[in-house]
Amino acid sequence: MTKILDLNQSVYDLVKAYPEVIDVLYNIGLKDIKKPGMLNTAGRFMTIPKGAALKKVPLAEIITKLQDQGFEVINHANN
Repeated sequence: MTKILDLNQSVYDLVKAYPEVIDVLYNIGLKDIKKPGMLNTAGRFMTIPKGAALKKVPLAEIITKLQDQGFEVINHANN
């Protein structure tokens, strides 16, 4: 089964569909994702590209890590 990860969706929705996304994002430097309540508040409107820009983490690096974990990443500039 292909795991499709749409970068236009909120982090909250992506994590609901694929809980393993939390660890990938945390390990790449988006540490706030594991703060209590953060996913249920900011995560509802935050997207991965917005979070990457906010934390100054290259989006390409995040996409590569997600692809390494078996995700098909859609709706990013390289499509």
